[in-house]
Order: sequence, then structure tokens, then C-alpha cells
Amino acid sequence: MTDPWLPQTAVLVDKVMETPEVATLALRFADPEVQQRFRFDCGQFNMLYLYGLGEVPISIMDFEDDCLLHTIRAVGRISRPLVALEPGARLGLRGPYGNSWPLEEAKGRDVVFITAGLGCAPVIAAIRRIIADRGAYRRLVIMQGVKHREDLLWQAQYDRWREVPDCEVLLAASEEKKAPFAWSLGMVTTLIDKARFDPLNCTVMMCGPEPMMRASMKALADNGVALENCYVSLERNMQCALGLCGHCQMGRPFVCKNGPIFKVPEIQDWFLLEGY
Repeated sequence: MTDPWLPQTAVLVDKVMETPEVATLALRFADPEVQQRFRFDCGQFNMLYLYGLGEVPISIMDFEDDCLLHTIRAVGRISRPLVALEPGARLGLRGPYGNSWPLEEAKGRDVVFITAGLGCAPVIAAIRRIIADRGAYRRLVIMQGVKHREDLLWQAQYDRWREVPDCEVLLAASEEKKAPFAWSLGMVTTLIDKARFDPLNCTVMMCGPEPMMRASMKALADNGVALENCYVSLERNMQCALGLCGHCQMGRPFVCKNGPIFKVPEIQDWFLLEGY
């Protein structure tokens, strides 16, 4: 990143509609030098800018085939037209911003991912890095919750992860009447009791709706996991990404500048405050 305020022009190389409302955009910088210099850490985000409309923070899913991948749900004033873009369209991109998942600190430990809905996107790169360096980590557990089975993004990828040595993949659907094969009924938190990992030697990384993460924190603590070893990725109204506008302030920390990933004790008092 050069000037943190200056969006660089990016070209939409490809778009995959994951569901009618969710798209994965493959972006490449128009300037080859910017493209060559760009680096990111797992868990960081970019600001995607539509000229004349504004910008929105989107997690970096991964980097593939010389393209940055961002998975977006069409829910707002900026995200809807982003999802509607077609290959060849140009947009602004600035970033990356924020901190990253504690992959180095997690080496030699069990690693547990708990996600729900589109919350899986910010952890995809981290899971892939762990699998690529499989010998550096102990057991890998991936838990994902959705409302209906068809809401699960990247089904084939989860199937491949099941084949990774010492990797457990658990899926839950909260609004199915009958559990699909290899699935559980209920919220993703119901999977915590079923998962096999060492509560005394694990690192937990969570992303998704905040009520889910709050419930997961309680379930993990009930299972003997120290919240000191648990991390959450937060979403707030991040407008500047540099900790200046104050829209994403959460107590002392700014989610954009001090996060978006926090060790649970750092934000526990604010995170568990009802209505905050």
C-alpha cells in the first residue's frame, strides 16, 4: 500500500455467483507494478470503491490465479451494485487494512475455526495456509453453520478439507427439518460439544454474526477453553479504515485500525454489552 487514502484502479476479471445474492469477485490491479507489490495477511480487508457511490470494507478471501478474491453479499447501497458488476468493470481498491489471524502463535496447537453464514469468507485463506503447512499445526477443526444446506458456500472445498489428515469438518443447518447426510441440525454452537480437540492446547478463530460468536464464547468456556486463546473477527461501520472517523470505535479500540481481529479478553466487556 502506498497512499492509504488513494484507491488504486482494479479490474473485475471474473465473477462467480455463489448464490442469487452472493458473488465472488476476482480482481486484478490495472497497474502491473501495484499488482506485483500487493501483499496481504490472512484476515485483513480492503475498501472497495464504486465511483460516484462510495466504498465498503470487504474481507480478502484469498489470492488465486493472480487475482484478489472478495466474496460479497448484496445487502446494501454499495454491495448490491458491486455484486451486479460484470467482468471488465473497473472499481477502486485501497488496502489492505487491519491485523491478521494469529497463525504463527497457533503453531504446535490444535486450531479450531467456528463460522456461520458468509462469516466463512474471512477464514478461507487462513485455513488454506494451515493446510499448506500442515506439519506445523496439530488437529484442525472446521465448524460452519448455515440456515439451509444450499446456503453453504464452497461445498466442494469443504469436501476436500475432510480428506486432509487430522482434519475434522462439522456442518450444521439451523432451519432444516431433517439433517442432510453428515450434517447436524441446529446452530453452529451445537457442534462444539461434538468436535474433538484439546481445550487446553488450542487456538480458536471465530467469524460471523455476533450473537453466534457470543454464544460460542460461552460454549467454549463451558468446555474448558480459555478465552485468552480465542479470537474473533468483528464487523463495524468502517468508513475510513484508518481509525480517524470514529464510526467503528468499540470502547477504546477502533475495529478498522486495532482489529478487525481481536483476542476475546481485549474486547470482552464491550462485546458482551447488550445492545452495543
